[in-house]
Amino acid sequence: MIAQIFTLLGALAMFLYGMNMMSSGIQKAAGNRLRSLLGAMTSNPFKGVLTGLGITAIIQSSSATTVLVVSFVSAGLLTLSQAIGVIMGANIGTTVTAWIISILGFKFDIAVLSIPLFLFGFILMQMKKDKYHNIGEFIIGFSLLFLGLSLIKSSVPDLKTTPEVLSFIRNWTSWGFGSVLIFVVFGTVLTLVLQSSSATMAITLIMLNEGWIPFEMGAAMVLGENIGTTITANVAAAMGNVNARRTALTHTIFNIFGVIWALALFRPFIALDKAVVSWIGEFNPLVGLSMFHTLFNTINTLLLVWFIPQLEKLVVKVLPDRKKKGEDTHEHIRYISGGPVATPELGATMALMETSHFAAISSNEVQIIEEALENLGNEDFEEHRARLVKYEVISDNIEKEVASFLGRLTEEEISVSTSKLIKALYRINSELESLGDSGECISRILSRIRSLGAPLSQERNRGISHMLTALRSAYQTMISNLNSISSSGDGARFDLNRAIDDEKAINCLRDRLRDEEFSRIERLDLTEEEYAFSTLYLDVVAELERMGDYIINISEALDTATRS
Repeated sequence: MIAQIFTLLGALAMFLYGMNMMSSGIQKAAGNRLRSLLGAMTSNPFKGVLTGLGITAIIQSSSATTVLVVSFVSAGLLTLSQAIGVIMGANIGTTVTAWIISILGFKFDIAVLSIPLFLFGFILMQMKKDKYHNIGEFIIGFSLLFLGLSLIKSSVPDLKTTPEVLSFIRNWTSWGFGSVLIFVVFGTVLTLVLQSSSATMAITLIMLNEGWIPFEMGAAMVLGENIGTTITANVAAAMGNVNARRTALTHTIFNIFGVIWALALFRPFIALDKAVVSWIGEFNPLVGLSMFHTLFNTINTLLLVWFIPQLEKLVVKVLPDRKKKGEDTHEHIRYISGGPVATPELGATMALMETSHFAAISSNEVQIIEEALENLGNEDFEEHRARLVKYEVISDNIEKEVASFLGRLTEEEISVSTSKLIKALYRINSELESLGDSGECISRILSRIRSLGAPLSQERNRGISHMLTALRSAYQTMISNLNSISSSGDGARFDLNRAIDDEKAINCLRDRLRDEEFSRIERLDLTEEEYAFSTLYLDVVAELERMGDYIINISEALDTATRS
C-alpha cells in the first residue's frame, strides 16, 4: 500500500514536470512571437480576450499568462481594462489542456508512443541550433506528461478490489448540494497545493474515469479549480504596484462570480453541458467534463466582457491609489518586480524594457548638465548640481535592481538567444550606471569651476554646448536601438552604423575642442587661475567624450545579443 502511494505521487510529479517542461520548451521556441503578440494588444476587449486565449493555448499555462499580464500592468504597458480582457481569454485558453488529456490520455494509449517520442526529443535536444533544442524539450515534456498520466491511472486504487480505501470519498457524494460545495472546496485546495489547475483537472478526469466520483462532483471540482488558480496571479501581484494588485483582484472576482452563478444554476448548467455533448455525439463523461470547463469559462467571459469598465471601477475603489503627491517615479523601477517571473524568455523582455526606461532616465542628465552650465554664476547652480548627484544614486539603485532580476532569470534553464540577451543587459546596465557616475563627476568639475569665482569664456561655453548636442544625438540613437529590440523582438529598426557615426562625431569634436584649447594656451600667457579654468574645461570635455564611449558600448552590446 505504501509503495502504491509513493508510485502514485511519483507519477504525479512526472506529470507536473512534463507539463512544466513542455510549457517551457514551447515558450522558448515561440518567445519572440509571444512578445509580438503581446505588443499587438489594443484597448478593444475582444482582441484582448483572443490574445489571452491564443497565448494560453500555445504555452499551456494560464498561470504564466496571468503573471505576465500582471507584470505588463505593473509596467504600465497595459491598462487595467486591457488586462481584464486578456485574463478572460486566458481562462478559456487553459481549457485546451483538459481537451488534450481527455481525448489523447484516455481514448488512446498514447503512453505507448511516449518512449519513441522521448528518443526523438532527446535527439533534437542534442542539436546545436536553439530552435531544435527547444522543440526537443517540448516533445520530451509531452512524453513525460502522458507517461505520468498513464502511471497515475495504473497506480490509483481500484474501488472494486479495495473499496474501503476511498470509501470516504463516496460518503462525500451523498449529501446533495452540500456534496457539490465540498467538492468545490476540494478542487480549490488541490489546485492551491499543486499550483496547477491543469494538473488538478487531470486528477479530476482520472477520478471520474475510475468511478471514484460521479460526473456532477467532477464538475464541482472544476469550479473549485477556477478559484484555486487565481492564487498565482495574487502572489505575482503582491510585490507589484497597485495596478498589478488590481489586476490580480479582478481575476479573483471574475472567477468567483462565475462559480457563484454556476452553483446557482448548477442542475440546469449540467443539463446544458450534457445536451451539448450528446448533440455532438454519444455522451462521454470525460468529454462532458472538458466541455463543462470550456462552457463555464466561455459563458462567464461572454457575461462579463461587457462590464469591464464596471469591474475596473470596482477594483479601483477596493484598492485606491495611495501614491504620494509629487513622488519621483524615476527613483523606482517600472517593468520588473520582486514577484514570480512568468518565464525567463518573457522575463528577459521585461528586463529589456526596464533597461530602455533606465536609458531614458539617464538621457535627462544632458539637460541637467546644460542647465547647470547656464546657471554656473548664480545660486540656482546648486539645485542642478544636486540633481546630478541624485541621478547618480538613482542609476546605482536601478542597476542593482535589474542585475538582481537578471540573476533570478538565470536560475532557470534558458535558451541560447535569451542567455545572450541577458549577458548583454548586464553590460548595458553597467554602462548606464557609469553614465550616472559621469554626470556626478561633471557636477564636481563644474562646482570647482564655480569656486574660481569667474564665468567660463564664451568659447568654452560654446564648446561644451556643442559636446552636449552631439551627446544628445548619441543618446537618441542608443534609446532608439534599445526600443527597436524591446518592441519588435527582432531589432528590425536597429542601426549600429548610426550609433558608430554619433560616437565618431563626439570623438572628432573632442579632438577639435582640445586642439583649440591647446592653441589658446600656447598663444596666450595664462595666469595660474586661467590655466586652472583651461584644465577644468578640458576635464569636462573629456568626461563628456567618455559618456559617448559608454553609449556606443550599449549599441555594440545589443548588436552582439541580436546577432544569430
